[in-house]
Amino acid sequence: MIDIKLLQHLETFLTETRRTRFEAVLSQRTKHFTVAIEDVYQLHNTSAVIRTCDVFGIQEVNIIEERNSKRIDREIAMGAQKWVDLNRYNSVKDAIKNLRQKGYQIVATTPHTNDVLLQDFDVTKRSCFFFGRETEGLSQEVLDVADCYLKIPMVGFTESLNISVSAAIILQDVTTKLKQTNINWQLSDEEQLQKRMDWVQKTINSYDKIVNRFYEEQNNH
Repeated sequence: MIDIKLLQHLETFLTETRRTRFEAVLSQRTKHFTVAIEDVYQLHNTSAVIRTCDVFGIQEVNIIEERNSKRIDREIAMGAQKWVDLNRYNSVKDAIKNLRQKGYQIVATTPHTNDVLLQDFDVTKRSCFFFGRETEGLSQEVLDVADCYLKIPMVGFTESLNISVSAAIILQDVTTKLKQTNINWQLSDEEQLQKRMDWVQKTINSYDKIVNRFYEEQNNH
């Protein structure tokens, strides 16, 4: 449980602009949709997808590193990894098991015989959008267990898009449609409090000192 009094005290160390910004961003955050990136080899692509998730209010990103272990490219993510939650997995199997337990359907973003076009996708279902490797796409393991195959309509000679571009097109579309529904897509009150505390901690330089002083004063009263 979050100590509300401590959180309110810590937020006094933020500028009014920063506090307002946190509030505005949090009100648009969702876990109704999430993204999984499978063994993406190019570091900047993973970082760019994280940045895209932050831009469109996706709070959690799942990174599967079965073959390609990587660190997040800070420059390309533009600090986005501070504001979204990264879940890391060593195998596709573990990732899918965990995501299903959280109530997500597995959506493979790939052209497929039974695919759904983006404009026809049902946004009411909790969904995890899987994006695959640059050249090979998603693994057969993901394709075999996917609940849905999602396709971006394309009419040019090129039949594939960069992973971060695909993520941006899909997330912009589905989050816009989601907000037009009656679904309760926002973070719960408790989740919002946790994120406020998390973001405050990442923003204030002397966080530990301030917390210690706060509790010392509390105990002395």
